[in-house]
Amino acid sequence: MNNSLAPLAWYRQVAIALPRHLWLKAMVTPLFIALFFGAYLYLLKSPSFPITVMPLTVLDHLISFQPSAMPLYVSLWVYVSLPPAILGTRRELFDYAAAMAINCLIGLLIFYFWPTSVPASQVDWALYPGMDYLKNMDAAGNACPSLHVATATFSAIWLNFILSRFGVPNWLRYVNWAWCTGIIYSTIAIRQHVVVDVVAGLLLGILVAQLSLRQRRCVQIPL
Repeated sequence: MNNSLAPLAWYRQVAIALPRHLWLKAMVTPLFIALFFGAYLYLLKSPSFPITVMPLTVLDHLISFQPSAMPLYVSLWVYVSLPPAILGTRRELFDYAAAMAINCLIGLLIFYFWPTSVPASQVDWALYPGMDYLKNMDAAGNACPSLHVATATFSAIWLNFILSRFGVPNWLRYVNWAWCTGIIYSTIAIRQHVVVDVVAGLLLGILVAQLSLRQRRCVQIPL
């Protein structure tokens, strides 16, 4: 029996896609993150309009402070690198980068015209050195929408699309959603954001991801 036309196993497809355009992936991803952080920190330190403090909800009070969620929070920078890492064509890489840029640009424009911050927490950050560093670098501004949540959600939807196209087992897709959920939870658990910020970030990430994938869902990109 000739198996030459049988589809490749999902892990073989991933192995083929990973090294494709590796130099482009290695340059664009860190450059994009650096440019984003430059704009983000500038708006954080130099707000152009009065700052609005975001309100607390019942859910904010129910979710307890959990410093152990810090690794989940910082894992975002690994997580957002996964979708472009396993894209196999240059066109998809540019489309993904453009959509992610739109996602971030919308958030940055909102930060410019409507600067926000989270309410002051009663936590003594000096007791948590790692988190104290985060709070000093990324103060409680640029709160709504949470771009941490928006970029995680955007990445989760794209990653689910790519993994589905590879035909991965369901458990791997569940891991993707669980990781994204953990990142979203961590933004509240370490008091970096409040629920309103998270909801706004979810809506932004879902909207941009769905629009960017709308024409792609019926297209099979050959490996």
